[in-house]
Amino acid sequence: MMLWLGDRLTAEEAARISPLDRGFTLGDGLFETLRLSGGAVLRLEAHLARLAAGARVLGLPMPSLDLGAALAATAQANGLLDGVLRLTLTRGTGPRGVLPPAAPSPTLVIAAAPAGPALPPARLVIAETTRRNELSPLAQVKSLNYLDGILARQEAARRGADDAVLLNTKERVAETTIANLFALIDGALVTPPLADGVLPGVMRAAVMAEGAEERPLGAFDLERAGEIFLTSALGIRSVSAIEGRALSSFATAERLRARIPGA
Repeated sequence: MMLWLGDRLTAEEAARISPLDRGFTLGDGLFETLRLSGGAVLRLEAHLARLAAGARVLGLPMPSLDLGAALAATAQANGLLDGVLRLTLTRGTGPRGVLPPAAPSPTLVIAAAPAGPALPPARLVIAETTRRNELSPLAQVKSLNYLDGILARQEAARRGADDAVLLNTKERVAETTIANLFALIDGALVTPPLADGVLPGVMRAAVMAEGAEERPLGAFDLERAGEIFLTSALGIRSVSAIEGRALSSFATAERLRARIPGA
């Protein structure tokens, strides 16, 4: 595999990142997962805008190079027309301690992978081990620290599910460990508002543009939803069960897949 490291393409076996990089030692960084379709990166501007917004929150300098060109070069170097690109940006190396260096030298890595098989509808549980902190500025940032999600995903696996719904500190629905959540309730397509600890998903925005509305949701709302589906940069995934309750309607998700590129 060819990677983009810093300002150039590098063979995976030759790539080197310092063990003192703050992305490794502290999770001090950001990432974006991007869908590649027909050789084009879908919703590139939205991804780069979210990356820049996260960088402002962290006080992390953005690379001066053309990230769109770097992404395209990485895909081309790996012979990919359809697949997934992962862009990782860390603060780079620094001295011991939490306070970042005054003049950081960020580390940029772009990796490519072929598209995997389509996933079946997901089985969900509501996480009991962790909560989404809607009061943290990191709730709006796609950061490298994914430990809450990892704990919840492990819980889901133990309970025989594919993913876990995270509630926030007010017991409101936020999202799952890797995706935004939409529900069809009383004929209305709804999704939790950003203020409830929701990451501003790129595919979420595309679905919102099709007429969905934001509304605070509780676990009881999911209990009566006629349809639930998940969205991420890689597409729309229907939900077949939540907390053991079967869901058989996938019509809204299917309609949106037909209307939204890459869904």
